[in-house]
Amino acid sequence: MMISELTATELQARLTGGGLCFGCGPFRLRLNSSLQSLLTVLHELYAHYPIYDHSGVDDYRMTLDWASPLRRWLRPVVRFSADGPAPFTDVPITRAFPTLEWGMNWCIAIRAHHVLMLHAAVVERHGRVLVLPAAPGSGKSTLCAALSHSGWRLFSDEFGLIRPEDNAFVPIPRLISLKNQSIAVIRQFSPTAYFGATYHGTHKGSVAHIRPPQASVTRMTELAPAGWVVFPRWQAGAALTLQPIAKERAFMMIASNAFNYEVLGEQAFKTVAHLVNNCKIYTLVYSDLTQAIRILDELTQ
Repeated sequence: MMISELTATELQARLTGGGLCFGCGPFRLRLNSSLQSLLTVLHELYAHYPIYDHSGVDDYRMTLDWASPLRRWLRPVVRFSADGPAPFTDVPITRAFPTLEWGMNWCIAIRAHHVLMLHAAVVERHGRVLVLPAAPGSGKSTLCAALSHSGWRLFSDEFGLIRPEDNAFVPIPRLISLKNQSIAVIRQFSPTAYFGATYHGTHKGSVAHIRPPQASVTRMTELAPAGWVVFPRWQAGAALTLQPIAKERAFMMIASNAFNYEVLGEQAFKTVAHLVNNCKIYTLVYSDLTQAIRILDELTQ
């Protein structure tokens, strides 16, 4: 059963009762909330995610609710928490959903140490994944959104999860988060992309979320090995360049993009080494999405 199959009444009953328990990739998440504003956005943007019953073990238990009864009426603010104290400051009700998305990312980043976590977008084609590690502002999520609406399967726009035991990448097809100018770019590039509302005035500026293509969610248990690592960088007016880079430099760049490299230690070293030794690795500078996708299509044929 998927979230879209719940009526608004059923969805509200789960959120305010035992919790809405749903799956995303290898994780089982449970959310409690009495916020009416979440009902429509969850029903639409999380439409294709599977619902679980109350048996089983939750990976993360989250609450997004009023910071206090009084704050529901006086300058209404909400608070995100997950199995303990709130990791963020309280935010206005108008920013509740972006805070939930950042909260889920926070849960994964600080606790999922059974896998090596790269700060990278990941998409799959022909049974192998393309890994796109990059710093914020590089155009990583924009390129990921365009690829996932151009025949590639979305694994994640934020997390590259690698199982150390077999070096397979694990899909976690969460919503794609876009900021500022990227929102209009993808709206124009892919009119079929399913956008949620745009939230203005967050600490990251204007933010909007894209629902993953249904096939990416349906196939989120299908792992794949890596075939290519490309470090993308958007630069206004730049000519398209795709350049191979040395393995030793690639190792350092990948390791520095890992959330938990120091936590996993030797295991992380071996995992990154396997990735470097078994992938073709490049840097990509682009200013035009269509050109970037065409050259990546050619690279991965």
